[in-house]
Amino acid sequence: MKITRRAFTAVVAGAIATPLTHVRLAGAADKVVRIGYQKYGTLVLLKGKGTLEKKLESIDYKVEWTEFPGGPQLLEALNAGAVDFGSTGETPPIFAQAANAPLVYIAHEPPAPRGEAILVPKDSPIKSVADLKGKKVAFNKGSNVHYLLVKALEEAGLSYEDVTSSFLAPADGRAAFEKGAVDAWVIWDPFQAAAEVAIEARELRNGEGIVPNHQFYLGTRTLVDGHAQAIDVLIDAISEIDEWTKSDTTAAAAELSPSVGIPEPVLVKALERQSYGVKNLDDSVVAQQQDIADTFFKLKLIPKKVTIADVVRKGKA
Repeated sequence: MKITRRAFTAVVAGAIATPLTHVRLAGAADKVVRIGYQKYGTLVLLKGKGTLEKKLESIDYKVEWTEFPGGPQLLEALNAGAVDFGSTGETPPIFAQAANAPLVYIAHEPPAPRGEAILVPKDSPIKSVADLKGKKVAFNKGSNVHYLLVKALEEAGLSYEDVTSSFLAPADGRAAFEKGAVDAWVIWDPFQAAAEVAIEARELRNGEGIVPNHQFYLGTRTLVDGHAQAIDVLIDAISEIDEWTKSDTTAAAAELSPSVGIPEPVLVKALERQSYGVKNLDDSVVAQQQDIADTFFKLKLIPKKVTIADVVRKGKA
């Protein structure tokens, strides 16, 4: 049964995409690559540098940028035909594929398991994940931290149903966490680092040993099938930003800070937990992603089984 866009919106309910202002809904055949980005990471650095525009201009392409609060919202826009390319964590593309979004995995960054965590207030009596039983936990539904919560609970001998889920986008999650409306918050960098520094949130469990926390670069089938040269230019530009950020996180933090409104020391902490080195998806990465998809199907969080290998781009990254 085909899943409608309305149904997909319901899958990622609890977080609403930012308005798609100044974004044309024309196809990639117009030689315009429409990129969805989040308020952190390689793509926002690439946007700030302005180097991609010059590289794409050399092959007669242009680029348009739209910001989203999280991966689920970005991929909802991809499903609706509003963007052609973007980067998200592990879980959003699984929800999107289950909703028949025309996505393709193009490349990925190496694991960064310390770049996401379950946080509790500094004075919380909660000392372990097992203590979350019966508690209220905030996280962005369909995001990478959704899987972190599932695996952390499993490791602690709890089920997903042992906690009360509160589906909140990052800004709303932070507000609820600070007010004490939730007992724990599962979040990724730089929001994670900001909470640790600004309000001394305490890390209960990060992803080490239980989740890889990959970042994936994804495109529409139209982009991948018809615009290979543009994709290669885009991935090469991302690789250059990766190398620069890895070699000088302080400079990268200084450049990123004004656009995200987060102090440089916080961003340095977050960037040091990030991974770098864009690559093709190999069999082991595909298998890890398949494990996540199978887990969500068993938990009835997605409506059907999906096969990750069916939507992986073959070729240069």
